[in-house]
Amino acid sequence: MPNQPLFAGLVIDEEGRVAEASFIGSDPCYVVDDSGFRRHIPAEQVDRAVLAQMAEMMKGSEDLLSEQTAKMLGQNDPFSKAIIEQQLKNIDKQFDALMQNGIPEDMRAYLGMMGFKVVINYHGEIVRVEQPGSSGDEE
Repeated sequence: MPNQPLFAGLVIDEEGRVAEASFIGSDPCYVVDDSGFRRHIPAEQVDRAVLAQMAEMMKGSEDLLSEQTAKMLGQNDPFSKAIIEQQLKNIDKQFDALMQNGIPEDMRAYLGMMGFKVVINYHGEIVRVEQPGSSGDEE
């Protein structure tokens, strides 16, 4: 169970208002204002849906992604590329670790500056994910 919502500060409602990060007991939530009623949506529900959408976008492109990542890291050898590609194929395990450890505050700030946003409705369903350099697909 994560200590805080993974995308705190990056989740907005359909009106463009930032969903507040809060807790119910020890469970992290996003709080959406529904005409004055504060709906608490379990953060894990939203966070896992966003990560699943990201994983779906990466499927089938592991080879290209691993090649480009290796180049960016200056490790453009076959072994590094193979390791990165294997990690991408097991992305679900990487996401589980991310859910436990969270995204560092400075990385969330960077994502926000780059235009990354998760738009949810008051039921906690993802309306769209706005990512830099891509068009958000609706679910």
